[in-house]
Amino acid sequence: MSLKEPDIECDDKRCPFHGELAVRGRTLEGTIVSTRMQKSVVVQMSYTQFDKKYDRYARMSSRITAHSTPCLPVKIGDIVRIAECRPLSKTKNFVIVEILEEA
Repeated sequence: MSLKEPDIECDDKRCPFHGELAVRGRTLEGTIVSTRMQKSVVVQMSYTQFDKKYDRYARMSSRITAHSTPCLPVKIGDIVRIAECRPLSKTKNFVIVEILEEA
């Protein structure tokens, strides 16, 4: 995956750019809906799913907890790209690797 390294330096050992964290697997895009945890954010992804019974598409969404590094400052409403990594905690398996659009 070719990503541009952020201009800001950080000393977070769980940073995919300046630390030791290896990124592998899936990459997803979504909107940040919560930044209330320390070094963590909640990213919401919206998609449509076909319902055969009603012959229509239903709007669905899922939320994923991701690690936020100091070198990529994010806020609620930002559209980000997250990448899968090793388990960082009970619920965190993703890390923010790119800010696509700021709020």
